[in-house]
Amino acid sequence: VTLKMPQNEYIELARKRRGYRLDHFEKKRKKEGREPHTLSRKAKALHGFKAKLYNRQRFKQKIEMRKRMKLHEERQTKKKAEDVLPKGAVPAYLLDREGQSRAKVLSNMVKQKRKEKAGKWTVPLPKVKAVGEDEVFKVIKTGKTRRKGWKRMVTKACFVGEGFTRKPPKFERFIRPMGMRFKKAHVTHPELKATFYLPIISVKKNPQSPLYTQLGVITKGTVLEVNISELGLVTQGGKVIWGKFAQVTNHPENDGCINAVLLV
Repeated sequence: VTLKMPQNEYIELARKRRGYRLDHFEKKRKKEGREPHTLSRKAKALHGFKAKLYNRQRFKQKIEMRKRMKLHEERQTKKKAEDVLPKGAVPAYLLDREGQSRAKVLSNMVKQKRKEKAGKWTVPLPKVKAVGEDEVFKVIKTGKTRRKGWKRMVTKACFVGEGFTRKPPKFERFIRPMGMRFKKAHVTHPELKATFYLPIISVKKNPQSPLYTQLGVITKGTVLEVNISELGLVTQGGKVIWGKFAQVTNHPENDGCINAVLLV
């Protein structure tokens, strides 16, 4: 009795016998490089409910990819030492406590927050000129006949966080162009009389509108949170100060950079 080979394994068999084509891996690499363009073309071509389902699926994939990337990143975070346990029985009222060091950190954080709250209004620019929505947002016409006008493009400088996952372009209401996104600012320390190029952590408050704060729009007078760990400033307890507030003193969209003064 002659045994017949399964018909679906002929490619694997040919590769075992003769190996790969000389340009196989190059073609494979190029195909993978073209894949995002193919997927975006498909996303543009789809309409209605199919488009919604497809974009939902892509959105989930992007989130998964970001999570995977974060797992690979080495982050130096302070974690509670689980193996250090007190010997013997612990009273019920001490079970939920992590230890003295944690309590000290919390008390320092509370003190820092109180300080920030007390000096809330002592900023270099107490008053700024109002900026209208028609100046900040440009109306983008959409649809086949360009009649729909519900999309807006941000024309001012803005900050977008690391963990931001963009919505499918078809359903994105506020577009923040890559050319207008800033990650660092020139921050001047008023006492040291020196300027440092520091990374932005977040947009704390834009005095123009809560919507601008939410979108991360940076205009003159905006209060930013900047990472000042490289400055080496320490608290009374000897801990390094990580983030501090700074107020923007220029028009970033005109100058192409963000100049700010540290609030000390």
